[in-house]
Amino acid sequence: MAQQAGLQIAVVRADSGEPVEAVEVEIKNRAIGYVRTMRTDAAGKVRLEGLATGGAYQISVADGDGFRALAAREVELRANFSSSVTLVVAPSVAEVVVTGSRAITRVNTVNAEISASLGREELAALPIEGRDVLSALVRLPNVVPSTGFFTEAPVVSINGANALFTNYLIDGLDNNENFLGGLKFPVPLGFTREVTVLANNYSAGFGRTANGIVNYTTPSGGNDYHGEVYTLIRPGRPLDARSAFPRRDLSGNLVGDSFERRQAGASIGGPIVRDRTFFYASLEYTRDRNTNVLDAPALNTVTNITGNNEFLLGSLRLDHHLNDEWRVSLRGNIGLVTIDRPGGSLGGGNVTFPSAGSDQDRNSALLAASISYSGSDWTYNGALQFSRFRWNYGKPKGASGPQATIRDQSGLTIGVVGHPGYVFNDLEETWQTQHRLQRRSGNHRFSVGGDIIRSDFHLLGGGNRDGNYTLELTPAALAALNAKGVGARLTAADVLVLNPRVLDYSVELQPAAFGTDQTLLALYAEDEWQIGSALTATLGVRWDYDSLTSKGAGGGDVDNFAPRLAVNYHPGARSSLRLGAGVYYGKIPYAVISDGLQRSTTSAAFLGQLVELQKVGLIENGVPLAPLTFSGNLTVSPPCATVTACPAPDAVQGLRGTAPINEARILSPSGYQSPYSQQFSIGYQYQPSESLTVGADLIYNRSYNLLRLRDLNAPAPFSPNISALTVANVALLRAQPDNAARQALAQFLGLVRSQSTADATRPVAVVPGGARQITVSETAGRSTYKALNLQINKAQDEDAYAFRLSYTLATLNNDTDDINFRASNANAFDADFGPSANDRRHVISAVGFLYPLNGLTLTLAALVQSGQPVNLTPDASIFGTQDLNGDGQSFGESFVGNSDRYPGARRNSDRLPWSTTVDLGVRFVLPARHRSIELSADVFNVFNTNNESGFANAATTSNQVQFGGGAPFVQRNAGPPRQFQLGLAWKF
Repeated sequence: MAQQAGLQIAVVRADSGEPVEAVEVEIKNRAIGYVRTMRTDAAGKVRLEGLATGGAYQISVADGDGFRALAAREVELRANFSSSVTLVVAPSVAEVVVTGSRAITRVNTVNAEISASLGREELAALPIEGRDVLSALVRLPNVVPSTGFFTEAPVVSINGANALFTNYLIDGLDNNENFLGGLKFPVPLGFTREVTVLANNYSAGFGRTANGIVNYTTPSGGNDYHGEVYTLIRPGRPLDARSAFPRRDLSGNLVGDSFERRQAGASIGGPIVRDRTFFYASLEYTRDRNTNVLDAPALNTVTNITGNNEFLLGSLRLDHHLNDEWRVSLRGNIGLVTIDRPGGSLGGGNVTFPSAGSDQDRNSALLAASISYSGSDWTYNGALQFSRFRWNYGKPKGASGPQATIRDQSGLTIGVVGHPGYVFNDLEETWQTQHRLQRRSGNHRFSVGGDIIRSDFHLLGGGNRDGNYTLELTPAALAALNAKGVGARLTAADVLVLNPRVLDYSVELQPAAFGTDQTLLALYAEDEWQIGSALTATLGVRWDYDSLTSKGAGGGDVDNFAPRLAVNYHPGARSSLRLGAGVYYGKIPYAVISDGLQRSTTSAAFLGQLVELQKVGLIENGVPLAPLTFSGNLTVSPPCATVTACPAPDAVQGLRGTAPINEARILSPSGYQSPYSQQFSIGYQYQPSESLTVGADLIYNRSYNLLRLRDLNAPAPFSPNISALTVANVALLRAQPDNAARQALAQFLGLVRSQSTADATRPVAVVPGGARQITVSETAGRSTYKALNLQINKAQDEDAYAFRLSYTLATLNNDTDDINFRASNANAFDADFGPSANDRRHVISAVGFLYPLNGLTLTLAALVQSGQPVNLTPDASIFGTQDLNGDGQSFGESFVGNSDRYPGARRNSDRLPWSTTVDLGVRFVLPARHRSIELSADVFNVFNTNNESGFANAATTSNQVQFGGGAPFVQRNAGPPRQFQLGLAWKF
């Protein structure tokens, strides 16, 4: 499938719409020296597969056989798709006059795929921050900005689903960071010829997701040298508008008013040997600058700290045509991304010193080779790719050592120095090979294919093996420390040498590297059956296997057969009716298994708890228990009064068997099933002219086996006494002197259950060396998605304008949003079935392109969305805690937000206001012979709207978690304010 593209050409009569048989069609691509002539079959069609995606194809019929000559506009192909062109030819009889467009290139007459694309001209004209192609996908139907589940999560959601489950491809080959999900190599604008979102009912050749696919088609060289050298800047203040809320950089991390960005890059493509061998190379460099404030007056340090993010993205593609039928391609991508956490924060109040700062590295490398054969009856595509991804989330800026959190005698934290306090260093190495063979036989086009991906993971994770201290300094010790005058250069050693009082001391017992492998297998067969000149049926079946389903006690999910059916009926040259139905299997993120290893223990007490769970039927009888556990990371807290009294890290290993654990994970005792969706759609396209296309699609998806967390040792359900939530009682609760008193009163009123009371109802008692929560990732979640899409697209053609307009009416309900989602009360997931975090009812995307003068392009892009759901949670100033049922906090809640609901409120039962963002792009080209200079200016959020929803951000920093009970709305975040971006490019 890699870099292969297809082209279906139909020739029909203008007067009757009947197919024209045995007419010669010429297919020419001047950029790569490709010329081929073929005759139409009985259905009036010509079909080519295995074509190169480089250059543009012109399709024409010559005078003769009673028809006038006709040539269609040039068509650019995208990877892994067969584009369709219909030539409406007029008879060469004088009295017959046919007016209007005669080339139909924007109607899908091949299958039922629901997809949309952005080509290089649209991408170049759109206002896109930092040339980040992924963020531009919100201009397409079925795509919205995403509320992610950690800072670096992908910024777009397809069909309202979790963006981590989207399948990201480059020329049809894997580009997924397979630990959590998202892009491995962040494909820049300079190495994107076209990007396509496949939302529903795509070919059996695509899989590994129950959601959508993002496929990048990369550019290639041709017989003419072409390229650009550019620079792009985000000057920041004072041009940018001020905002009371932080914004995000390209990595998803928070930045403030001081943020600036500088970008520069170059690309060039051309021939190595004309008509035979071509190259395309791209190099882009980005540097972000952001100033943080270190605000530690108690340590005589208030200063600015500057951090710099760096992105270096390099790509190369080589294409060689062995002859008219065989071609080979090589592609390489290298991404070096460093996110700087220098210490401090965007405003006052942060006391993290540079010695506790860290860097986040996301480094990727991909090397792919593919070969294609395109014959008259047979087509073959094969590919081999190796990729490597290193994700070092918290690389210390300094040497290894302890961390020290410093408090004064009032309990206020006045400084954090030393190590970042944790380790997360993941290495993923992946091989992929992919093959597809196609045979034409009469009215049938048979395809068979296979795809194998093998990934090896190694994670070094856990806490700090050298210890994390929480220390209390006396006024004398604080004065002695300040007398050193080290200021922002303060380290943990400077503090520990004073031998202060220890409030807490924690040590990671095993920061070991561990991991396993994941193998993804896929086989598929497909028959594209040309039933008649106007009717095509595609019948396919795909089989997927994910080796991670064999972890735990399940033995592997091997029956994932996915039938697919697509029917395409085009009664005339200008219209097409599509119907699709199919099953689509996804994969399991490796983090599911990694968490089961990293957060597990093999202590005798924990194994004893598992035995008891098996006795009461919560673990199936006969399942071996030891293989479900692993000697993973474990942090213990040995008691000690002063630093010198604390045992050395190497001396606390004996605590592994007796340390209390709030939450421990095991691999699934019932096994894992692959997530899957059942997709149904019906769509209609109509092209009234060569430049205008309208369409409508109805979509219905049901998904099953979605990932979530279950507590095998969950306490009994708890229902707050809602009748006690009177105005008088709420006032009384607020009047209590502290949260401990509030919680005690709330327990008396039946609004809160204490943790000890909850523990008493757990199936298995909490014991030293065991765990309170015994959690497991299960594949049992479900969702339902319904949508109506309406589109009108106008290409420029000979006009001075173009536009894209889409409206989506949709709803997505589920009982899990993420791998870390757990039920709010005693595994009662049915009670949590409700709108997803990224559910929107209405989305309007409008993009207009205006060409008022030669060389001038004005682009106006608007995105209007109804508000995202709001989860109503308890207010600790009323209840004394947010954990009303006493089941304790889960590790995963740091990614998905607090799981308890306000008494009586269902999940995501409220809504944020609508959001509206309007962006403006201006491009002015100054021609100079065969070269040009382009000046550009982008203004994002032109009207400086304060959007409370509808923008990409992390789940825990969004406005989607609010206090219930009629509490006032608290705005914690906002979409980006008005921002400017200026560019200069030399193009040739």
